Amino acid sequence: MAIETPQRIEPARLEETSEAIADVVADLSAASARLGVGLHQRTAANLANLVRLMNTYYSNLIEGHNTRPKDIARALEGELDQDEGRRNLQLEAAAHVRVQTEIDRLTADSELGEPASVEFIKWLHREFYRGAPGDMLQIRGNDTTFMMVPGEWRSKPEHDVAIGRHVPPSSERVDDFMRYFEQRYAFRPLKTAGRIMAIPAAHHRFNYIHPFPDGNGRVSRLMSHAMAQLAGIGSHGLWSISRGLARGLKSPSEYKRMMDMADSSRQGDLDGRGNLSLKALNEFVLWFLQVCLDQVKFMDGLFELDNLGSRLNTYVERSDTLKPEAKRLLEEALVRGQFERGDVARITGLPERTARRVLADVLADGVLGSDTPKGAVSLRFPVEALDVLFPRLFPET
Repeated sequence: MAIETPQRIEPARLEETSEAIADVVADLSAASARLGVGLHQRTAANLANLVRLMNTYYSNLIEGHNTRPKDIARALEGELDQDEGRRNLQLEAAAHVRVQTEIDRLTADSELGEPASVEFIKWLHREFYRGAPGDMLQIRGNDTTFMMVPGEWRSKPEHDVAIGRHVPPSSERVDDFMRYFEQRYAFRPLKTAGRIMAIPAAHHRFNYIHPFPDGNGRVSRLMSHAMAQLAGIGSHGLWSISRGLARGLKSPSEYKRMMDMADSSRQGDLDGRGNLSLKALNEFVLWFLQVCLDQVKFMDGLFELDNLGSRLNTYVERSDTLKPEAKRLLEEALVRGQFERGDVARITGLPERTARRVLADVLADGVLGSDTPKGAVSLRFPVEALDVLFPRLFPET
């Protein structure tokens, strides 16, 4: 097989499923369906906002950028660091949240197209780098420097790269490879299990092709998120693929090692019929799906109603500014999703003026919020509260 034919990425999918993979697919489907079931729709939506921030944090971490959650939150509010390097990291983080938010909106509105299509993947890259300053688009190679055009494949000899031991297809062949990629990972002909198993395979083969001069890792994780949503295991954005890939099952180094292993060439007649190792692809798919299941279970424990309610009470108890009656407001928001401001006296059992002061304190704290100055209030999850509300979500908490 000529090394520059698109079939170089074969085997692209697993045509036969091992018992171990079949089991984890079934467990992942069931666990993702349960995640967040007890949460009110409004609370779940606000938690999904937090998970997007978390997904961005860990996606940055995979790229070697340790951007603090507080810095990402500031970037989302338009507060950027004066230092150029840190500012660019904030811009990348805000872009990731923006693109993932749009993916989730498209999913909710049943408008998400084929996530492995050339059109969608180019859109991901173009949207991620929309409005990026010139220095973020400047690519420095060994002997050349050039400006990357968002949404455009590698297409010139100076775009050719080597990633460790792996040499991706030459730039002149990228479009052919990605057209083949689109065909092999189309979701339309696949059933649920086939779609779920296609997610890790596509994740690896996309990075194997390395179609863009830069940003391939970020695009692959956004693509995987979109695939998970369309495959029915996305749980409305309540868990993060990036957190799992960054942490692994036992070690943060697993992701890089497993990606490298999946680059392996076919090892003899018993290792499939493609250019790449079928055994290695099986192992990568199993590991990736186990990581996903691990993250769904982790988030399920955090979002379980009784546990979250208990942590909200602890948050009030540790606060220097919140009155004990604030617990009742948080509990009401957790159970009902939101409540009208005129209900605060009834909820707290306090006189109207006192109850409104308690509400004002909680709103100022940020753990309750509303979309309009006089609108209904719902639970919010500010970064400052994460060490109590969601311990172990981020390394620093």
